[in-house]
Amino acid sequence: MVIMLQLIIWSGYTLVEWLSKHDQLIYKVIMFFVFFYISFLIGNKVLKTTAKALFITSLSLITYTSIHFTLLLFIH
Repeated sequence: MVIMLQLIIWSGYTLVEWLSKHDQLIYKVIMFFVFFYISFLIGNKVLKTTAKALFITSLSLITYTSIHFTLLLFIH
């Protein structure tokens, strides 16, 4: 359940990043950390364990990134 919620959040991050394609890099980095923190908070709220929440958040980020770049390879 947590991974599915976090994958939805990472999809939202991709949409927001796409909409702000002309922004400076520093704003994109700040936005990434905001989305990471939101994902972590949701994981921590559901799991009630900080270590597991950090692990699951990192795992969902890695999973989403690999899916995202794999799809980009097929599109381009």
